Amino acid sequence: MGTNRIFESIKRNAVDIFSDDGLRKRLAGEKPLKVKFGADPSRPDLHLGHTVPLRMLKLLQDAGHEIIFVIGDFTGMIGDPSGKNKTRAALSFDETRRNGQSYFEQVSKILDPAKTRITYNSQWLGKMDFGDVLGLAGKYTLARIMERDDFKKRYASNQPIGLHELLYPLMQGYDSVALGADIEVGGTDQTFNLLVGRELQKSYGQEPQEVITFPLLPGLDGVEKMSKSLDNYIGIDEPPETMFEKCMKVPDGILADYFRLTTDIPENEYLPLLRSDIRQAHFLYAREITRLYHGVTALEPAERRYISIASGSAPKNMETFRIHEERIGIVELIQRVGFAHSNSDARRLIEGKGIKLDGNTVEDANATITDSAIMSRGKNKFVRITFEK
Repeated sequence: MGTNRIFESIKRNAVDIFSDDGLRKRLAGEKPLKVKFGADPSRPDLHLGHTVPLRMLKLLQDAGHEIIFVIGDFTGMIGDPSGKNKTRAALSFDETRRNGQSYFEQVSKILDPAKTRITYNSQWLGKMDFGDVLGLAGKYTLARIMERDDFKKRYASNQPIGLHELLYPLMQGYDSVALGADIEVGGTDQTFNLLVGRELQKSYGQEPQEVITFPLLPGLDGVEKMSKSLDNYIGIDEPPETMFEKCMKVPDGILADYFRLTTDIPENEYLPLLRSDIRQAHFLYAREITRLYHGVTALEPAERRYISIASGSAPKNMETFRIHEERIGIVELIQRVGFAHSNSDARRLIEGKGIKLDGNTVEDANATITDSAIMSRGKNKFVRITFEK
């Protein structure tokens, strides 16, 4: 793909480019560019929201540029405060390394691992002494740091802000200095940190990197950004059957965005289908995403299982949960199989008629179960209950 087509593809999907002319110039140059992408090791499970920038990295990688994954094992011990209303719990060094490796393995579903460089920012941040830290801090002002929305809001509402948190943007920005990055890619929630990298590179006598930010993909609730903690995500490492089902649940109003940001299907293929047959548009999307991350052979079984479940049938293959008591309360059982996180959560599911035993809706939260049965939550969660007394 030529330079102009690469730029136009990035421009079409990006929210902001700092700057257009700078990016065009870099892409038109003869030397391979260093393209930096920071990975937060506190969330090792990747979902489709992460693939939005990753797919653009693949485009740049195929054009011969070097993709550098910076695993934030050192910054992860602080935790990025972006969008948070309180100080985040720190990770241990071992946790950041373990999560970072998991992240990289999943990224290999999109990028060529042989052509992707992985680094850990402890390699340079861990070597800085206190004088180095003071020198870095002296290159940015408190007023600029406090322009970040999350810091500004927390300060205004008298929420505590640790001094170490104020250093986070500088640490992430210094990663660009240490690597001599030409381009940095990230989500819109990282815009401030990425621009700090540009400013620090200037201060250290480097040409400032071009910054490209991409939209945050809405989750399956259609409201919040996709997030595992909100349970509104489609994980790229999930089983194909689960992935297919979740793709069929993408809200109609944002399905076009999902097509545009997470697939290579041309607009002239999916837009007419969105207007004429939204259900078939969902099937097209589900098949493409399942194929991308699990291969063609996974398609037919995943689609067949979905159609079976959507028609009200229980899947043939499901997890078996064994009970060793003679009887168990329905609320406790719902928790044990993982359909609810608490007693109150389980009771809410029952009140909302969201739990079935052998196809019959559970209505009594005080019921006791003594016989084997198939329990379901909604249309996509099933478990076989057996008693081994």
